[in-house]
Amino acid sequence: MDTISRENNSTLPLIGVIVGGLAVILSAVALVKLSSVKTDLTQYKEESTSRIASVESQASSAAANAESAKNLASRIQTDANTAFGQVAEQLGTLRGEITKLQEAQKAPAKAAKGAPAVAGPGEYIVKSGDTPSKIAKANGTTAQALIQVNPGVAWNKLKVGQKLKLPKK
Repeated sequence: MDTISRENNSTLPLIGVIVGGLAVILSAVALVKLSSVKTDLTQYKEESTSRIASVESQASSAAANAESAKNLASRIQTDANTAFGQVAEQLGTLRGEITKLQEAQKAPAKAAKGAPAVAGPGEYIVKSGDTPSKIAKANGTTAQALIQVNPGVAWNKLKVGQKLKLPKK
């Protein structure tokens, strides 16, 4: 008789066939899952590449903007330095002119010491010991009227030879 007889009731071959069928089914499921994972990885790779390209573009744009800002700052600094130089030059010129004006203002006072000052019409030349009330009384007016027509005068520091305006009568 055969090695496998009809009398043999072994279920071993049947279990082997079932296990083989399950292995084929599991292999098919694994292939489908692997294909799905491969698709997901491809999509992720494309998205990552797109993001990297976007970041590179933004970084390049930021670098260009930074370079432009650096150039603008450099130009502004140069313009500011030029402007400060011009202002300094003008201040020097003005300082010189102020000095000349101050010297010119002092010069008549020095000349007045050497030569007697002459009062014109409606003027008075300060003498030693003069006060606003003495000057007003001597010229037929009030000290208040005298002070009003000479607003820039330091009345507590009158100088001999200084010219004052007299109020109109």
